[in-house]
Amino acid sequence: MQTLATILVLAIAVEHVWILVLEMFLWTHPIGLKAFRQSREAAQASRVLAANQGLYNGFLAAGLFWGAWSGTHAIQLFFVGCVLVAGIYGGLTAKKSILYVQALPAAITLALLLALP
Repeated sequence: MQTLATILVLAIAVEHVWILVLEMFLWTHPIGLKAFRQSREAAQASRVLAANQGLYNGFLAAGLFWGAWSGTHAIQLFFVGCVLVAGIYGGLTAKKSILYVQALPAAITLALLLALP
C-alpha cells in the first residue's frame, strides 16, 4: 500500500506541475484559454494573478515530490492535505470541476496515507 500511496502522491505532484505550466506560461495561449474557459481579454487582464497562483501550485508540487522522495509520511500528509483544502475551496468558489480534478484525488490519497501504519 505504501507504493500505491507514493504513486498517487507523485501523480498529484505531476498534476500540479501541469497546473503551474498552464497558469504561469500558457494562461493567455489557446490551451490555457480552453482549460480555464475564458476570453483572451479576461486572461490578459488576470495573467499576473494567474502566474502568482501557478507559483503556489509549484510549491505544492515541490512539497509533494519532497514527501515522495523522502518517504516521510508527515510531509506527504501535510502537502496532500493542502491540495485537498485548495481543491475544495476552488471547487466551491471558482469551478465545480476542481472538486473532481484536484480534491477527489487528494481525498483518496489522503485516506490511503491515513490508513498506512
